Amino acid sequence: MTALSPDLPAPPGEGRPPARRDPAWRGRLTGTVVALVLLWPMLVLTEFKPWLLLAPDALKPSLRFLADFVPPRWDAEFLALVARETWRTVAIATAGLTLALVLAVPLALLSVRVLSISALTGPMAPLPALVRLVVRWLLVVLRSVPELIWALVFVRVVGLGPTAGVLAIALTFAGMLGKVYAEILDSAEPHAAASLLRNGSGRLQAFLYALLPQNAAELTSYTVYRWECAIRSSAVLGFVGAGGLGQQMDASMKMFEGAEVATMLLVFMALVWLADRISAWLRQRLA
Repeated sequence: MTALSPDLPAPPGEGRPPARRDPAWRGRLTGTVVALVLLWPMLVLTEFKPWLLLAPDALKPSLRFLADFVPPRWDAEFLALVARETWRTVAIATAGLTLALVLAVPLALLSVRVLSISALTGPMAPLPALVRLVVRWLLVVLRSVPELIWALVFVRVVGLGPTAGVLAIALTFAGMLGKVYAEILDSAEPHAAASLLRNGSGRLQAFLYALLPQNAAELTSYTVYRWECAIRSSAVLGFVGAGGLGQQMDASMKMFEGAEVATMLLVFMALVWLADRISAWLRQRLA
């Protein structure tokens, strides 16, 4: 190929600096304007006024309360109380999540399309399709009611204490776990499960030997994450009398004991860190 003569003009665009204008700037600007137009009525409706936090009447008590956080309370008597309530909080979260798994796993397996024998050769049969629809609606109902509402109901049924918290976490988290488990399994590679079903295996065998090995790491990671969420939820449920560390924190906040609140917040941070480390270790083992 011969070189271009220096007397010949350069091809169009050659030698020019690249365009600096974003070619998608109109779309980005339009999207930003639309988002602001939609967000503004929501802010007005919720009466969102963050500047009220800087008002003297609100700022002084808040700063005084936050100043009490340092140093946290470390005496042996209070640490023994925190340790006992922390163990109760972890027990509530673990028991609630265990009951949620007992409900969620069968419901998830019933709602998974990839385990349907009738769907191997075409559309799902009417009866399995109806069962799948009913189960999915049941999962919607379970996760639609916040655990705080369930806790208020069960506190009036079984009284104050951890039982209300365990049942509240179990019902709400069963809906969440069942939905996510079903979506994880439905998005997995279906050929192994379909081969087992075509050769006479049952749905449970197809799940244990085809779907579970493929998705064990993802299922385990999400389960540990929900356990972490259950720990936080059990703390919130303590404010309505469900026991645990949240109930003790509620009492400390009502008495404006900032040092005690700081200690319990540090405990919650340690629990979340522990759940994160457990999740990472399990993912590494199952990878």
